[in-house]
Amino acid sequence: MKSIKQSFSVSYEYRLHFTAGLFSESNTLFKEILNEYKKNEKVKLFFVLDDGVLKHHPDLLENIANYCSINNAIIEYTNSVIVPGGEQSKNNSKYVDEIIRGIGANAICRHSFVIAIGGGAVIDMVGYAAAIAHRGVKLIRIPTTTLSQNDSAVGVKNSVNALGKKNFLGTFAPPYAIINDSEFLKTLEQRDWIAGIAEAVKVSLIKDETFFKYIEDNATKLEDRLSEPMEHVIFKCAEMHMEHIAKGGDPFESGSSRPLDFGHWAAHKLEQMTSYRLRHGEAVAKGIALDVTYAKHMNLISEDELSRILNTMQRIGFNLEIPVENEKETSTLLAGIEEFREHLGGELTITLISGIGKKYDVHHIDTAVMKQAIKALNEMCKLNAA
Repeated sequence: MKSIKQSFSVSYEYRLHFTAGLFSESNTLFKEILNEYKKNEKVKLFFVLDDGVLKHHPDLLENIANYCSINNAIIEYTNSVIVPGGEQSKNNSKYVDEIIRGIGANAICRHSFVIAIGGGAVIDMVGYAAAIAHRGVKLIRIPTTTLSQNDSAVGVKNSVNALGKKNFLGTFAPPYAIINDSEFLKTLEQRDWIAGIAEAVKVSLIKDETFFKYIEDNATKLEDRLSEPMEHVIFKCAEMHMEHIAKGGDPFESGSSRPLDFGHWAAHKLEQMTSYRLRHGEAVAKGIALDVTYAKHMNLISEDELSRILNTMQRIGFNLEIPVENEKETSTLLAGIEEFREHLGGELTITLISGIGKKYDVHHIDTAVMKQAIKALNEMCKLNAA
């Protein structure tokens, strides 16, 4: 018997940029990013845009075409495709197929760029299409929601939903760059403005008590859409997310622990159970609230810590009630625990907290206690609403 063993390592680098008015004539950031890739050479671009973004920014396509025309010495604008925003873009394979056909028809190669502009679901879906075309064409993400700017677009994952499961098909493929344009946030619906803050609460609870205190102290300002605290929350959350990917020891999730999915086992199932009427961030908020209530029932955190967390989230504007009305729906939700394990494989690992800023992994969930946590959380929500 003979065998050959070889090992190699690959270094990844990508950047997150912050700006306002990316495609205004006076903003040089976009062309500088492209020029950095190929100095003084023309780069071919294929755009995919979220229709919800275009609804609120009807001049965006014209501004993009004008920007590319002005900078045509380094930019070759090929075409644009418009896809539905929200989770529906991940639920139907025809949108991935449409993007792949566009990549082929416009001769987008590994030295060209797909530019994805939209919310987290569109960013996920476009990233998946770009990653499987030609075994990977370059991608620039331009996220347009709070959640995508502070969390989903700054990671290395791309995905679509399939077989009734969230993110069943996907890739790990870092983008070439991410560009956060604060102008897109100004036109968000209130629920989308709020939804992304759930991911900041998440990362603060598992990593940084001081950051949670900032969110706690600025909860009302965040709900009232003050730009300064939101910009800080987005920057800090994105920074911590990217740092975890780089320094957490498992950027492509080959192990069994996913700290950044704190609250997500329930969130993913709740999205599915509500036919994705719940925004991802709204579902994450409910999932976090449920898991910290469970942590209190398991004596991992104090009553005061639980109260601080839930009160902060409610002051931001989150509805934390778990939408189950009977034993059957509760059992369906709890089935999400095993589905969460299956998605990663290996030993069940659910991230909880043992204090604010203190991650605590468990490998077993007591479903009887979890049912008690659901009941307790919903009773608290009803009491506060009265």
